[in-house]
Amino acid sequence: MEDSKININWFPGHMAKAFRSMEKEINLVDVIIYVLDSRAPFSCINPKFTTLVGNKPIVYVFNKYDIGKKSIVDEWMRYFKKENSLCIAMDSTASGTGKKIENAIRELSADKIEKYRLKNMNCTLRAMVIGVPNSGKSTLINNLCGKAKTITGDKPGVTKGKQWVKIASGIELLDMPGTLWPSFDNNIVARHLAYIGSIREEVLDIPELAMAFISDIRSLDKSILENRYNISISDESNLEVLEKICESRKFVVRGGDYDYDRGCATIITDFKQGRMGAITLESPQDIKSLTKKDKKEKKDV
Repeated sequence: MEDSKININWFPGHMAKAFRSMEKEINLVDVIIYVLDSRAPFSCINPKFTTLVGNKPIVYVFNKYDIGKKSIVDEWMRYFKKENSLCIAMDSTASGTGKKIENAIRELSADKIEKYRLKNMNCTLRAMVIGVPNSGKSTLINNLCGKAKTITGDKPGVTKGKQWVKIASGIELLDMPGTLWPSFDNNIVARHLAYIGSIREEVLDIPELAMAFISDIRSLDKSILENRYNISISDESNLEVLEKICESRKFVVRGGDYDYDRGCATIITDFKQGRMGAITLESPQDIKSLTKKDKKEKKDV
């Protein structure tokens, strides 16, 4: 199906400030905890973080594993796992799952721990938690702490400033605001981030986004929509699929017309909330399309 173009421009001031803060704090930490949404792992990789992180050991946390397609997420974990990194799949809302993170931090900091042990000294391990908005960073930290120490929410941009918290004996975490990048060179990545809730809905055209989502999900697996909304899809247009969804859910307004706005909002919300089942929008086989820069439209001078 034809690639659906959506225009996204959301880079609030606190994100620019967060990058400057990360640059100042990066030398203080031993490990980076990189939180990725299992539904779009590659799209969650912020290009601006690559230079910032450098050679720091990384724990890639594939969060929301419960609503991602496990076989595909496992492929991504094999892709990301390198000599100086570990990959962990988890649902950060599940109680007690944070122990894996503690063990990973200690494993990647083994040299520092041994150095201090030989001097009969205790050492404090510090990790910075980074990721795109709404990836579940603060929820993960609260899980590690066993209680709410950071502010959480189901909207992007809840964490506005850095927060240091202790999670275990000798381990401290620095929670940074979820951060995007000033502009998107790849429209597929932009759409995926919008679908998973990393971009505030207030700056999005929800009907436009929903139509793009219908197109993308039909290409991925049309049965996802068929099963969720009890409809059948063959060669209808995306608009006709939306109308079928509205009809199935009885989204109509006075006069019998379809309530398109309600139908579009429902589709996006259902996906964000995991109501469509286990879905991962991208696989390692898609890297070429995910990294290809969109052609800039020529403008008349």
